[in-house]
Amino acid sequence: MSSSVSVPRLVVAAPSSGSGKTTVATGLMAAFAARGLAVSPHKVGPDYIDPGYHALASGRVGRNLDAYLCGPELVAPLFLHGARGCDIAVVEGVMGMFDGAAGEGELASTAHVAKLLRAPVVLVVDASSQSRSVAALVHGFASWDPEVRVGGVILNKVASDRHEELLREALESAGVPVFGVLRRVAQVDTPSRHLGLVPVAERRADAVDAVAAMAEQVRVGCDLEGLMGLARGAGALSCAAWDAAEVLGSSPPPPLPVPSPGAAAPSTPLPGARGTARPAPTQPHPTSDGPVRVAVAGGPAFTFSYAEHSELLTAAGAEVIVFDPLRDEQLPDGTCGLVIGGGFPEVYAAELSANEPLRKAVSALAETGAPVAAECAGLLYLCRELDGQPMCGVLDASARMEEALTLGYRDAVAVSDSSLAVAGTRMRGHEFHRTVVEPGAGDAAAWGVRVPRRRLEGFVQRGVHASYLHTHWASQPGVARRFVERCRTS
Repeated sequence: MSSSVSVPRLVVAAPSSGSGKTTVATGLMAAFAARGLAVSPHKVGPDYIDPGYHALASGRVGRNLDAYLCGPELVAPLFLHGARGCDIAVVEGVMGMFDGAAGEGELASTAHVAKLLRAPVVLVVDASSQSRSVAALVHGFASWDPEVRVGGVILNKVASDRHEELLREALESAGVPVFGVLRRVAQVDTPSRHLGLVPVAERRADAVDAVAAMAEQVRVGCDLEGLMGLARGAGALSCAAWDAAEVLGSSPPPPLPVPSPGAAAPSTPLPGARGTARPAPTQPHPTSDGPVRVAVAGGPAFTFSYAEHSELLTAAGAEVIVFDPLRDEQLPDGTCGLVIGGGFPEVYAAELSANEPLRKAVSALAETGAPVAAECAGLLYLCRELDGQPMCGVLDASARMEEALTLGYRDAVAVSDSSLAVAGTRMRGHEFHRTVVEPGAGDAAAWGVRVPRRRLEGFVQRGVHASYLHTHWASQPGVARRFVERCRTS
C-alpha cells in the first residue's frame, strides 16, 4: 500500500570523483548524529566501502541505492526502508553528478537517484584551482537538468580567507547559496589501495579517528542549520517502504522468464560452455518450519555485502550467523548453507590459506551439496589456489592478481539451474576486480553475460553458485527463498 512519506534528505553530489563527496557526506552524517539526530546513511551505486564509513558515522547500517542493479522503481522504497524512524537522510552520490551506467544515459547516476528521491542536491566543488570560474561550473551543473534541484554548494580545498571571499562573491552573483567551506589544510587522510578506500573493518581504530575528523571539519565549516532546512524541503514520496517479508510473501518462486529482445535465451548455447552441472547428491535432510542456519562470511577479508541479502534470508526462514574466515576454524554449528560475498581475499590470501581447518570445513559442506552462494571474493576463496596460496578447493580453478581492472555493470541470464536461480532468470550485476580465474573443466557456468562481450561467467557445481558478479537480491527476492528452501532439502 502506498502512502505519502516525507523524510528530510540531502543528496551530496560533485562535478567529478575526487572532489570530496565522501568527506562531506560522512562528516554530515556524523555531525548530525552528534546533535542527537537519527541519521539514515545511503550511497548511490554499487560501492561497498563508503557505506562502512557511513555506518561508523551514523550508527546505522549503510545502504546502497542502485537504479541499475535494482531498477528505478525500487530506489525510493529501499530508501524509505533504510530511513524508517530517522530525522534526516544523507545520500552520497557516485562519480560526477550526471555519470551513470555506460551507454544508458542518466540511469544509475547521482542525478537520476536525486530525481527518484525528489531530494535537493548539495554540490561539493573542489575549488583548489579556481576562483570566479566556480560560478560558471556551478551554473552549468545547476541548469543542465531542470528536474535536478541543486540547492547549494559546499566548497572544498579552499586555500585562504581571500580565496573564500572570491568564491563567495562569484557564487552570490550566480544566485547559488554556499552552505560550507572546507579548508585545504584540514583534509582528512583516508588511505586507498587498488580498489578504493581501505574498508573500515581493516582499520577500525584509524577509521573512527578519520570519521571524527570529518565530523569536526564539517561542523566547523558548514551551516548545519541551513542544510537541515534544505533537507526539510524535499518532496514527499508516494510509495511504501520496501519490506523483505512482504516482497517474499507476495512474489512467487523465480519463474522461467521470457528473455527480453536481443537477450540470450537459456536454450541458446554461449561459446565456451564447460559442461553440465553435476547433480547434488541426494541425502536425507530434516525438514521443518523452523529456521535453517545460513553462515555468512564476514571479517576484514569479506566486507562487501548488501544488508538486504541477510534481511531476505531471514524473512525466508533462515537464521543468519556471521563468521570470520580469518579467525574461525569451523563453520557455525548446524550450518545448512553458506554465503560468501565480496572483499579482499587477495590481501589476506596467506591468512585465509593458513586457516586449513576452515578451508576443509567449507569443502566438506560443499561436497554434501549444501547451497553455497559466492560472489567475487567468495569465488576466489572457493578456488583451488589464489596467487599460489591454497584455498578451499571446491572449484577446479586457480585465481591470480593482475594489473588490469575489470569494472562495470552487467546484464546476465542464468544458464544453469542452481541453488539461487532457475535457468533463464535474468539479473543485473556489477564486476569490480583485479583478478582472473582460470577454470578447469566439467562445471557448468552460472551466467551468460552479453556486455562488454558475449561470454560465460562463474560456476555451478552441486549446490555451489559462484561468480564474479555482485548482484542485489532485492531485484529478484525469490533467489533468497530458493536458497533457503534448498538449505532445507539438500
